[in-house]
Amino acid sequence: MKIIDIGANLTDPVFRGRYRGKQAHADDLAQILARARAAGVVGMMVTGGSLKESAAAIQLSREHAGLFATVGCHPTRTGEADAHSGGADAYFGALRELIDANRDVVVAVGECGLDYDRLHFAGKDVQLRHFERQFELAEATGLPMFLHSRNTGGDFERIVRAHRGRFSGGVVHSFTGTADEARQLLELGLYIGINGCSLKTAENLAVTRTIPIERLMIETDCPYCEIRRTHASHALLEQADSAWTAPDAKRKERWASDSMVKSRNEPCTIRQVLSVLAQLHGVGEEELAARL
Repeated sequence: MKIIDIGANLTDPVFRGRYRGKQAHADDLAQILARARAAGVVGMMVTGGSLKESAAAIQLSREHAGLFATVGCHPTRTGEADAHSGGADAYFGALRELIDANRDVVVAVGECGLDYDRLHFAGKDVQLRHFERQFELAEATGLPMFLHSRNTGGDFERIVRAHRGRFSGGVVHSFTGTADEARQLLELGLYIGINGCSLKTAENLAVTRTIPIERLMIETDCPYCEIRRTHASHALLEQADSAWTAPDAKRKERWASDSMVKSRNEPCTIRQVLSVLAQLHGVGEEELAARL
């Protein structure tokens, strides 16, 4: 089985044992990557959500085989562009330079899009202005886009539709929308990324079941978006006939190198997302992995 995790936030300090600025345990990134490989993960897209994170994602991709980077500015971070010492033009120019200098490991522009659930981080006007700037990056580089949309009242679909001719393709990751929103994205020729946050409710499961396998991509969005016991999808995990069992998880205060950390999602749990999707679509996990 070969799986690609299209969304892994491996630049997050928790994967180095640091939580809220404090070192809680040893750097265990090597063990995390080993567990992912053991689960069948052969590739990961390391998400870049800012200029700094994009550079860090590229560095990780150069240090570890099978890792690739995205370069862009997350909607909640778009205020950084205006605050940049050289202004927004210099900020996006620096993103372009990162892409051009690292074309062998940079595979997408993003994470970018709109997030109206978190306007306290960046206002709507700022998000809209700098989302459009990133279509310029995609058009200039020919790269697909790694997209983000949360509660945008149709603004996201409207803007993507207006600029659809400027980028080669893309995926709307961590999808939590309605069946109608999924239909619109599919009509635009986009893929839809599914993780634990996409599988919380019975409605989420019903919507995911309608998305053709060939237009799905899977991800963990780690260290976020684990499948929790309160999620509707957890019942499917309990009845799954899977050859893979999640490693033991301990609280960070009781960290052990051979265990996951509770509430810190990691790439190996992509197998849980795969298991749920296989059941929703009525196919085996091996078949699903081969078709994604």
